[in-house]
Order: sequence, then structure tokens, then C-alpha cells
Amino acid sequence: MRRSVPVAAVAAITSAGLLLAGCSGGKGSSEGSGEANAATKGVVNASDEKGGTLTYAISDAPESFDPGNTYYAFIYNFSRLYARPLTTFKPGPGTKGNELVPDLAESMGKPSDGGKTWTYKIRKGVKYDDGSTVTSQDVKYAVERSNFARDTLSLGPNYFQQFLEDNDGGYKGPYKDKSKAGLKSIETPDEQTIVFHLKKPFAEFDYLVSAPQTAPVPQAKDKGADYTKSVLSTGSYKFESYQEGKKLTLVRNPQWSAKTDPLRKQLPDKIVLNLKVAQSTIDKDLQSGNTLVDLAGRGVDGQTQAQLLTDSKEKGNTDNTLGQRLVYTALNTKVKPFDNIECRKAVEYAIDKKAVQTSLGGPIRGELASTVLPTDIDGYQKYDLYPQKYDGGKLDLTEAKKHWAKCGAGKTTTTILARNDRQDEVDAATTVIDSLKKIGVTAKIQSYPTSKYFSDYAGVPKFNKKNNVGMIMMQWGSDFPTGYGYLQQILNGKAISQSGNTNLSELDDPEINKLLESAIANTDKAAREKAYAEIDKKTMEQAALVPLTYFKVLMYRSPKATNLVSTSAFSGQYDYLNIGVKK
Repeated sequence: MRRSVPVAAVAAITSAGLLLAGCSGGKGSSEGSGEANAATKGVVNASDEKGGTLTYAISDAPESFDPGNTYYAFIYNFSRLYARPLTTFKPGPGTKGNELVPDLAESMGKPSDGGKTWTYKIRKGVKYDDGSTVTSQDVKYAVERSNFARDTLSLGPNYFQQFLEDNDGGYKGPYKDKSKAGLKSIETPDEQTIVFHLKKPFAEFDYLVSAPQTAPVPQAKDKGADYTKSVLSTGSYKFESYQEGKKLTLVRNPQWSAKTDPLRKQLPDKIVLNLKVAQSTIDKDLQSGNTLVDLAGRGVDGQTQAQLLTDSKEKGNTDNTLGQRLVYTALNTKVKPFDNIECRKAVEYAIDKKAVQTSLGGPIRGELASTVLPTDIDGYQKYDLYPQKYDGGKLDLTEAKKHWAKCGAGKTTTTILARNDRQDEVDAATTVIDSLKKIGVTAKIQSYPTSKYFSDYAGVPKFNKKNNVGMIMMQWGSDFPTGYGYLQQILNGKAISQSGNTNLSELDDPEINKLLESAIANTDKAAREKAYAEIDKKTMEQAALVPLTYFKVLMYRSPKATNLVSTSAFSGQYDYLNIGVKK
């Protein structure tokens, strides 16, 4: 899943790790408030108190609020307030937040045919905010529109397109389906039952249907790309108003019932999301209580970080956590000179990872990385194919120059992409550029906004080829908390799409593709994890990307918010399902 990236600076690096390491943890209940990392170990300010306005803010505008047309973790998280997928994650601290539970579905899926067929029953009595009843046909339609109308809705993953049985490229989505019959591989024998028929067994399918792409959409109310402006709600909140680029306001959904929803509490009267607010302003508003949650879960900026970690009282309102994420530089295997593996290996040795770590905010923002899988994903194995050696603070470039000579590219130019509203990402890209100058590579930055990064630029292979884009700055986290959920969309050749693409290296290695396909069919969890470790190593042997840091976030926890819990399932962000307002 594409993850938001924090803004950080170097100011607090030296003391940050020491100060936070000395803080006590939470106790797993409401008395954890005021203790650093309390929300990583329990629910802080646990409360069922209703009322008030819960205010979120974000420094950009999300690419879309349409649950079927998004791929950022924070919208996956936030969308559950108004859109119910078949399954979802139960609020819980850290890895306890990885527990998958039924949401729109009555129970987890019933597999048959060796794991090639999965059947779900949706809960009876669930209604949209307009009073109409949710049906299994609405879930089927939601999957069809989100995975097959890629010319209209290109921003989400395409798992269903890859794995549904009767899709051989002929079905072009509901907007072009003149027969209106839809996919034969998704059956709806009655209004409560939905059956998915796959090409091959998929052992982790319950995780796949936790994506908001399975949140129901009634065909008669679909507005294509404009559906993002007025999503029909099945959750505890509904859209009241949406001012594009400025503000989204949610209010209680009167058709929501706790009898059909054991997860949501519907606490605040209103939820307001302010868009395009400067990160420094968000930080100040979090501390004053004018904003209670930073939607993107980006963490505070460098100046705020320094302030928080040197103030004993404010330090107690911080959470520093992993989130199944990796910060890396993707090397485009289809663009010269990085279509040559020796050139890519040279870059593996040449990028000064310690300098990049510093530009990202120091160790508190993540440890140095050498693998594709983060340390908190099952299947991770520690190794380093391209060990970096330092003489004092200076990186030894012997191996880098040796491989660059084998590559034969000589002095060359390339382009590196970064998001212009992610200052730390731009800073990291600048550090990469400085590193590569020392082996004869001149790179220039082209930066673009988060909201368009994958739809128009980094995720568009034609754009990258035309603009000589050899490197792309990226942060990635798992679509769901398994090795497959992490690796599939960034490494499988079948995941490459013409827009919204997240396989930024454009890697299409037959061995890796085959390992991914065979692993997901295996019902033996240990065997799958062994395969994921093998895929990791084969990717690094191809030098398709340069791991930089195993990302950590430093978040400010507002004392005025209730039910705050940092969850691995959503990248270490606070779980947005039941946050309330402290009176």
C-alpha cells in the first residue's frame, strides 16, 4: 500500500533516539495517557463518550475519497468511517491491530475447491445512508468498477483483475459492458451471498477482501470518477459536504445500526477534515487541540520533533512506531543505464544510506535497511548483499566504482522523482544525487504532488521512459500484513499498469512471478513465509531497488482525543474507526 511520508529535519537527530528510548510505555488502558508510546501498547483515553466535533487535517488533498479508487493507507483507514469492506482489522495496539475480523460479511470466507472458491454472506439489514438495502450485487459491482474500469478508476490495486477466473482481458469493466452481465467469476445467487471463483488457490483471500474495493456501491448511484464527491455510506458516518481541495465534513449516518455493526461506536457528532494545511500548522493545531488527528499519519516535522523530545511533558504525548514500511529508491529496469544490472549494483553500493537516514530525520525515523521486507513482516530474514563500509563518516566507494566500470555507462545523466509536498523525500533524493555524483552519475529532481504522483507521473511507465526517469523515491507498506500483501504489487510483473502503477522498478522476473503465484496458493503459512524470504533475496540479487530505511513514524497524540491506538494494520497510524472527543 502506498504510504504517506513524514516531514522531518535533522535538528533533533542526536538526542531523539536517546530521549525516546528512556520513556516508559503504556499500560494498555486509559491511564496510559501522558506516557510515550502508550498508544503502541494499549488504547489511550478509552471512552464511549458521545458528542463533539472531531477535526482531522492533512497537508495535501487525498487522491480520492472513493473507496474503490485509492491506494493510500490513511484513506484505507479513514474510509472505514463511511465504507464497510467484507472484512477489516479490529482496533488494537501494534501487531494486535493485524487481527482480521468480519465487517460487512457475517463471517470470514468459506473456501472450497482447494481455495479457488470463496463464499461470503453479507450481514442482513445493512442500509445505505439513503435508506436503501445493501445487496451482494452491490459488492460485486464495487469490485468490477474498481478493478476493471482502469481508464476511469486507476488508483487502487488490481488483485481481482489478476486472479478472477474468467478474466482473460476481455472484460473492460461495467462502464463498457453493454451486456450488463458483469463477471461470471463473481456470483450472487441471492441478495446476501457473494461467491468469488479464482484461477488458482489464494490462501490469504480474507485479507484481500479487507480492501475498501469490496465496500458496496449501488450501480444506479455510481458517478464514475465523480463518485469521490458524494460516496454513499454504509458506515457510521456519511458525507454532509465536500469542498474539493478545502474540506470534507462527515456527520452521523442515521441509517447505521450497532445491531449490524459490532466494530463501530459512532461517537462524535461530526467529523471535519481540513485539506491542504501546512504540516507546521497541523503540528501546532495538534498541540493546541484545534486539530485532533493528522490524517496522513506522517508524523511531526523536524522543528516540532525537536521541541517534543526535549519537553518532558510533551514527550509523553508521542508515539514512535514501525508500520510495516520501507523507504527506498526504485531503479527503473527499463530505462538506461539501469536496464544494466551492473549499473544497478553500483548504485546499491554508492548511495550513502547513513546520509539518507540523516536527511529523513535520524534513527528515530527508521533504521538502515538492506532487505525488501521490513523487519516487522513475517518472512523477513536479515542479510545484506551490498554491505556498505565507512572510513569514519566517509562511505567507501570501491565496490560502487568497480561495478560502474563493469556497467560501462561512463558519465551519464538521469532523472529522479520525488513528491514535492514531502520535504524529507526531496531531501533524501538530494542526498541520493550527491552520492551518485561520486561515481559519474548526474541526476536531476523532478517533483510532483502526492495527489498526482502515481496517476500522472511516477506510476506511469510511458512518462518515465519519455522523461529518462531512472530512479523514483518511494515508501511502501503492506496491503495486508503478510509477505504477499507486501511484495505482490511492487514486484510482480502482472501488477505493472499504465497508470497508478506501484511496481516502479517495472520488474518482470519470471522466477519472482512464479514464486509469488505458488506461494499464495500454499495453505502452509511457514512455507509461504519461506517463499517470501526467497523472493526478497532474488529481488535484491536483481538490484531492482535500494532499501534505505525501515521506516518509523513519530506522531503527536492529542490528549483531547479518545480511543487512540497505533495499529500495524494501517502503517502505525492511529486507528480511525472509533476516535472520540474528550469533553
